[in-house]
Amino acid sequence: MAKKLIDLVNISKSFDKDLIIDDLTLSIKENSFVTLLGPSGCGKTTILRIIGGFTSPDKGQVFFDGEDITNLSPNKRQLNTVFQKYALFPNMNVADNIAFGLRVKKKSESYIKDKIKYALKLVNLDGYENRQIDALSGGQQQRIAIARAIVNEPKVLLLDEPLGALDLKLRQEMQYELIRLKNELGITFIYVTHDQEEALTMSDTIVVMNQGYIQQMGTPEEIYNEPENAFVATFIGDSNILPGKMIEDYLVEILGSKFKCIDSGFGKNKLVDVVIRPEDVELVEKDSEKAILKGVMTHSIFKGEMYEMECKSNDGFEWLVHSTILKEPGTEVGIYVEPKNIQIMNKPQSEDEKALDVEELDE
Repeated sequence: MAKKLIDLVNISKSFDKDLIIDDLTLSIKENSFVTLLGPSGCGKTTILRIIGGFTSPDKGQVFFDGEDITNLSPNKRQLNTVFQKYALFPNMNVADNIAFGLRVKKKSESYIKDKIKYALKLVNLDGYENRQIDALSGGQQQRIAIARAIVNEPKVLLLDEPLGALDLKLRQEMQYELIRLKNELGITFIYVTHDQEEALTMSDTIVVMNQGYIQQMGTPEEIYNEPENAFVATFIGDSNILPGKMIEDYLVEILGSKFKCIDSGFGKNKLVDVVIRPEDVELVEKDSEKAILKGVMTHSIFKGEMYEMECKSNDGFEWLVHSTILKEPGTEVGIYVEPKNIQIMNKPQSEDEKALDVEELDE
């Protein structure tokens, strides 16, 4: 069982009287890849800056390996940060950029030379020591920024949307590079992004945030397949979110029709929200015994690996459907969803309801 490395306890932070983080408690385990995911303004970067020591909380404490570091300066914390804009020194070559922190610490030149070689090999840029920064591509500059961070042997690497400036193909390549680096280095990565694909691809733990609160924390599979509320369901991938009524355990009414499900414990005739992912909507023949609802196809778009389609059921709801089988607009179809693919959620009591107050992911 991995031990807790970072503890944020009852953290609150405001800027110009705007509350950004509200009484947040979060634990991060050693050697994990944790992604803080959420829309702009949700507080994820503020958390990263508080962990790094660049911003002080108004209330609460930050613990690192059991030690209170709330008031410790950034240069005295066992972590390094990689920013979106890289923050490389254009007047220095690659080797001098990587060596900067080591020279500040007055390490020997032989030690620094070995570390530069080691770091460049890790980021697959052997032989780039004498290159100038402006002669590097965006992806190469990003790797140098990471190399500069890892030569200091931090216990934690903080990454603030580091791939945001890269094109799609390069961003995807760097995602795999970051996973490889994390596994080889055995250090904790804390990654900030608003990109759901990045979070699902790289993380072993995702912390979904909105309005300064943790909405849900879990593995990528848990976040995607078992969203705690409508915000998580809509923010992580595409979803059909429908009003429903839990008739009894394992039976839910959706749009006036009864669907079997695998959820229980909601009570009888309880109003709920229902999440059905578009890839889980099965289009069948309109007269099939499986057809629980009937509808008409209205739109279709080819997206390479699948078709994205819309189907208007007889009650007027527009279903989003992902399938490798095209159903042309105008085609009458039946709609079926397997019980295991129906996710039931409690309706929130208010827009600002905190969905989850969790200190750490259960083992």
